[in-house]
Amino acid sequence: MKNAELLKILEEIYQQTHSHSEGKVASYIPQLAKANPDHYAVAVCLADGTQAHWGQAEENFCLQSVCKPANYCLTLEEHGEEIVHRHVGFEPSGQVFNALQLNSQGLPHNPLINAGGIMCCSLIRPQLSLSDRFEAVSNFWRELSGGANPGFDNAVYQSERQSADRNRALAYFMRENKAFPAGADLEETLELYFQCCSLSLNVKNLAVAAASLALGGTCPLTGKTLLQTRTLRNCLTVMATCGMYNFSGEFAFRIGLPAKSGVSGALMVVIPGVMGLAIWSPPLDSTGNTVRGVAFCRELVERIPLHVYERHEALP
Repeated sequence: MKNAELLKILEEIYQQTHSHSEGKVASYIPQLAKANPDHYAVAVCLADGTQAHWGQAEENFCLQSVCKPANYCLTLEEHGEEIVHRHVGFEPSGQVFNALQLNSQGLPHNPLINAGGIMCCSLIRPQLSLSDRFEAVSNFWRELSGGANPGFDNAVYQSERQSADRNRALAYFMRENKAFPAGADLEETLELYFQCCSLSLNVKNLAVAAASLALGGTCPLTGKTLLQTRTLRNCLTVMATCGMYNFSGEFAFRIGLPAKSGVSGALMVVIPGVMGLAIWSPPLDSTGNTVRGVAFCRELVERIPLHVYERHEALP
């Protein structure tokens, strides 16, 4: 399929799904409740670096849980798979994203729910100061997105800190179960977690980051390889099985693409070898996923055979 034909289909899907009015903006972080429910933006970055976007594509939004795949990648690059998974599992939880629950080994179920995201933050450059650790995360997003400087939403950060009883409970629950690495500072870990969730990008930046994951860890705009093959494989596998909260199984069944959502209404979708897709629309469904974003993805795989199990080619 030629680029022009693909982009035409994406624009048609954007227009078709714009009318969806279901869902409610997130309210458990008070600042997020102020989001405009009418905002809807989509961007794509193809394998050759071609970009296109629709809607409020210049407007920044908080990453929230969309920060988690990048944090997981950073921990794998620094420590390796064996050490990282001594502290966090890789199975879907089957529960809401902030459930006060650990797996049978006393670990968070996976890196993409709140408990697992907090755990990954404890593993990011633990020998450095908090400011340097945050800078490492911010710099990684800059590289993934082809040089775009991430913003920081201080209002959301302050709001999240002040309404973080559940996340603090998760952290103390994990500490009680001795899940953290030795020497981990719980308060500093939580601070880094809140800061990562408050990083902001627009859909154009996020689509390039998704494309970097789609292209073997190499940014299509800079040509720089950012991730080892094993890191990328693990990240995409966890995104495919755990990236959409407790809707992950249905998303994998019906859409079949690695993805990660956040309660800001952000959605990052990776189509391996083809493109990165980013969607932002604040109204969420009952599982915490963007209503328009999920509808867009459903229509996308109906129009184009992108589901991972629809694109088989015979081995030579």
